[in-house]
Amino acid sequence: MRIIYLIDYNCPYSYIGFKRLLKAADALDLDDAEWEMRSFELEPFAGKRPTISTTERYVEKYDMSPEDAKAKIVEIEQTALEDGLNINYRDMLLVSSKDALRLTKYAQSMHPEITLKLVEEIFESNLVRNENIRDEKVLVKIATSCGIDESDAKKIIENNYYNIEIYLDQEDALTNGITATPCFILEKNEERLIIPGVFTAGEFETALKDFSSGEIKDKTFL
Repeated sequence: MRIIYLIDYNCPYSYIGFKRLLKAADALDLDDAEWEMRSFELEPFAGKRPTISTTERYVEKYDMSPEDAKAKIVEIEQTALEDGLNINYRDMLLVSSKDALRLTKYAQSMHPEITLKLVEEIFESNLVRNENIRDEKVLVKIATSCGIDESDAKKIIENNYYNIEIYLDQEDALTNGITATPCFILEKNEERLIIPGVFTAGEFETALKDFSSGEIKDKTFL
């Protein structure tokens, strides 16, 4: 089975959903599953505008009052905490995630065995420690901690490698009607199951089990 996860590192729900799906797969001992990250950059213009806080972005993007935006962010943090993720979304500054996504695509291509670890580390860097994942030094430190050679990490970041892969991931998602993250796709033989959004670990487990056994085929899990 192939497990495809569409994520963006600026999306707390991507982190929550990713961790829940990992938990579900672990509960079912799906050690032979093939994991594939596909990127969906939610804020492609983040690097071309002044850095703002997540609260300011919620006010702007969803036409919320500052009070409602803060309340929504607290709600998201509480949801994450229930899964053991101590995220600090309120203090996260919105920066471009493109370099982090490109680095992940490189890892997936050249070092697939460490990609899941790299994804987790970048999420934690951004959403828990509130480090600047647009900073080359931050990304290189994460990459080397996961086993990627420092010179290789710098080369990927500095030369804009894997830009086309980032673009194609997003175009493919939009072509298939996927307009937001997270989204998870299960594939086996010619069958495909699309799971949009964040489900509980138990629901993910049920979807994985039923799809693997053939009880769910070629549809969206709603």
